[in-house]
Amino acid sequence: MDIIKVRAVSRTAAVAGAIAGGMRDHNHAEVQAIGAGAVNQAVKAMVLAKNFLAQDDIDVVFTPEFVNVEIDGKMRTAIKFVVDPK
Repeated sequence: MDIIKVRAVSRTAAVAGAIAGGMRDHNHAEVQAIGAGAVNQAVKAMVLAKNFLAQDDIDVVFTPEFVNVEIDGKMRTAIKFVVDPK
């Protein structure tokens, strides 16, 4: 399964749908964001996804962690949210 990458301009509903789809298909999802705007969009999308999944009686937990990623030859620190069933 691919990591769901979120930007500051990402549509929260689209990201939430991707999270919910990952949970339904793989029972796991990972969301990654770099920067305050992207993390804000990711958190809002996770709240929406939690609501989407609750309709299917799927309860989830989100575990945040720091990860280092290389972008254009430079190391950046990202926030990764691991989504798993509760």
